[in-house]
Amino acid sequence: MAIKPLYDRVVLKRMDPAETVKGGIIIPDTAKEKPMEALVVAAGEGKFDDNGKRVPMSVKAGDKVLIGKYSGTEVKIDGEDHVIVREDEILAIVQ
Repeated sequence: MAIKPLYDRVVLKRMDPAETVKGGIIIPDTAKEKPMEALVVAAGEGKFDDNGKRVPMSVKAGDKVLIGKYSGTEVKIDGEDHVIVREDEILAIVQ
């Protein structure tokens, strides 16, 4: 299914953290925290400013970004978990 977010919203797929830590300890699923790193799946066209002009988005599909652990709305798309956030909820672009 193709999805196109509206205005300044971005569809993200959280990136899975490593299963083990440096000491070799395996972390069970129940103890894992939500990853803060995500991949941009789709981005809207941007919101409108006070003059009615569209402000372009800073992120695009394929960008790797950092988001808050509990930001956005969790949704399932084609059986996979995704998060929809506003552009201003994105903390940084990872380069």
